[in-house]
Amino acid sequence: MTMKKICVIGGAGFVGSSIVTKLDDEGYQVTVLTRHRERAKHLILLPHVQVATCDIHDDAALKSAIHGHDAVINLVGILHETKVNSFDTAHHLLPKRIADFCHALGIDRLIHISALRASQDAPSAYLQSKAKGEAALESHAGDTDITIYQPSVIFGRGDGFINLFAQLVKWLPIIFLAKPNAKFQPIWVEDVADIIVNNLFNTDTYDRVYELAGPKVYTMRTLLQMVTDMLGKNRWVFGLSDRLSYLQAWCMEWLPIKLMTRDNIKSMEVDSVGSAPMAEEIKYPLATLEAIMPSYVINKNQRGAYNRFRAAAGRVINARR
Repeated sequence: MTMKKICVIGGAGFVGSSIVTKLDDEGYQVTVLTRHRERAKHLILLPHVQVATCDIHDDAALKSAIHGHDAVINLVGILHETKVNSFDTAHHLLPKRIADFCHALGIDRLIHISALRASQDAPSAYLQSKAKGEAALESHAGDTDITIYQPSVIFGRGDGFINLFAQLVKWLPIIFLAKPNAKFQPIWVEDVADIIVNNLFNTDTYDRVYELAGPKVYTMRTLLQMVTDMLGKNRWVFGLSDRLSYLQAWCMEWLPIKLMTRDNIKSMEVDSVGSAPMAEEIKYPLATLEAIMPSYVINKNQRGAYNRFRAAAGRVINARR
């Protein structure tokens, strides 16, 4: 059989790397579009993967790059706006352009990654822009077989969430925690990759929107405490009120590297928690945060604590279905 060709936009990042690796394992011929080729150097050695340099904001370049593929997976997303890349550009206009090009080129399958709790009535510009992107794709219903996934926080080796907590715990004796009661339902990056790849051409998932949320709900404070306990550290943690959380975020916006913005705080006003159990057609035995997190948070000198944590988790690390 001829190998199906899959184009992955944003495939060089944390989530994309897992999805691309899974696609390669399954025998798909994969093209990863990236603006900076060096960011995808870890994917170049995969046997069925080609990395292509592409300015996805250039219509001609993007249309040419996706031409000839059987399916397109769009993973592009940003947490912080810049002068050259706004939420509207990345989350609304880009999905619309991709869908337009898929229709024009006769590409029948499109996967799009949005965000849990995306809504045009959401308190943050981030979640509003994600909702606008979903609405733009809905206009192509009947033209292209589109599936939209809405994940909560995605965790795993290389994530920017649990790893940030670990760095804070390692270096700061006192932590001032914004939005300590904000709720999340984290899902493992490898489970996300399996769900997306295993259902890539599952017709039952066409023209559907799916929430992707893990097996357990945690507050921000609980997540930080888990990391603190795992690393064997004693830290003073002070939960900030909403007003102080906004003040902290405003101060952090002036840093050279943005770790948090006021819009991030607004996003956390809505709990990133699934509204219902996972749909039957994509239902999957999901890994818990407790089972996976020790494998990439602790270091070799903490192996004993790792083994105890692993046993208590009740699941073998990296066990695959």
